[in-house]
Amino acid sequence: MAHHHNTSVNLDEKFVFSAEIKKKLFILIGVGVILVIIGVFLAMYQENHAHGGHGEHASVTTSLVADAHATDAHAAEAPHGDAHAHAEAGHEAHGDHGAHKPTWALRLIKDLWQNNIFFAGIAVMGVFFVAFNYVAWAGWSAGIQRIPSAFGNYLWVAAPLTIVLFVVFGHDLFHWTHEDLYDKTSAHYDPLLDGKKAFLNTPFFLARTVIYFALWLFSWTTLRKYQKNEDLSPDTKWWHKSVVTSAFFLIFFGVTSSMSAWDWAMSMDPHFFSTMFGWYVFASWFVSALAFITLIVVLLKDNGYLSIINENHLHDLGKFVFAFSIFWTYIWFEQFLLIYYANIPEEVGYFVQRLKTDAYTPIFFLTLFLNFFFPFLVLMTRGSKRMGIMLKIVCVVVILGHWFDFYMITTPPVLNQSGGLDGIFLFMELGLAMVFVGVFLFMVLTALSRLQLIPKNHPMIEESVHHDVF
Repeated sequence: MAHHHNTSVNLDEKFVFSAEIKKKLFILIGVGVILVIIGVFLAMYQENHAHGGHGEHASVTTSLVADAHATDAHAAEAPHGDAHAHAEAGHEAHGDHGAHKPTWALRLIKDLWQNNIFFAGIAVMGVFFVAFNYVAWAGWSAGIQRIPSAFGNYLWVAAPLTIVLFVVFGHDLFHWTHEDLYDKTSAHYDPLLDGKKAFLNTPFFLARTVIYFALWLFSWTTLRKYQKNEDLSPDTKWWHKSVVTSAFFLIFFGVTSSMSAWDWAMSMDPHFFSTMFGWYVFASWFVSALAFITLIVVLLKDNGYLSIINENHLHDLGKFVFAFSIFWTYIWFEQFLLIYYANIPEEVGYFVQRLKTDAYTPIFFLTLFLNFFFPFLVLMTRGSKRMGIMLKIVCVVVILGHWFDFYMITTPPVLNQSGGLDGIFLFMELGLAMVFVGVFLFMVLTALSRLQLIPKNHPMIEESVHHDVF
């Protein structure tokens, strides 16, 4: 049964991307750039003046990883031991390949890639949210549809940036791109990677990346065209066309979301493989997108927009963030449990490198707190999910937590034990994150201002107006 809400709903609302908001975003981006520049200079200074001490620290932590791996290898059966030995050789070779660049440069390249794939995933998850609500004939979400729909506009930034970063810095980010790994006469020859060469090779990787973005952008632009037509005409044919387009999008999204996670994240550790990794990255991307959607909805509501939204809509968004925080934790724990406690030699190195070293152990547990314990405890009650201030706090923490999750995925393969929290982190990593947040919001708000804020001709808009949660 539906109760009547929002008798003063204005269905003709339009978001105005004012000069004041643009100015704030440009300031955010500008401050971020300045912080990055300061961070780079600090990192260069530190590297030049403390190279001896740093090298000693690196050797100690690397030895810790090597010792832990060696222990695992002894516990393994002979074939696994061989595979692990190849993996170790690969890790060492990776270090050799990256040695020609200073650590600060590798760190900056890694940060660019980390933020790039994090926000690219959030952008496509906005399209995913819109698509599955169309296919489900969902009515409650009709009033907020245009917010996740606007996320897709960032794909125009992510697509070229992903390709350029891979083409220019592929050798620094992806160990498997080095040709000598496949030369049987080379000291760096890696039989394990040679076995994956049919999939992990530069032309196929680039082709897949182009296909992912092409399919995602085609679906997004098609859905946006139908939404625009729907605003101009009350004909429900545009809604039906959107449902069909969304169904096709969901079919290939189910494949491309996992494959892009394998390509852009898992292949940075090319000796590691997990059948759950695609789901793991999907969960991280999706809950981050849900947090951004909720945050933007609450902020728009605070600024006088979205008269259609009541506390029941916020309640459902809070439930989404709560549920998928638990889902991420479930996938995280299953992946960890199966690999770490089964002690599979060629796979456990991934967790040893992150769990048993000084550089990453604090962040390892920090991500669990930010991504599970905090949202779980705060959003457990019905009341907290209906309060804008609580949702704002939790959503910021969840976004930060999953940004750290991607930090943990992307940093060890590139920087080995030279990563982790230090004073420079507050400049280089934080600054670059601010730049990407600013650009992401600029693209989203630009798209948001181009269509009606509320899809007034959506056939289920009345259901959204009167949405109630018991």
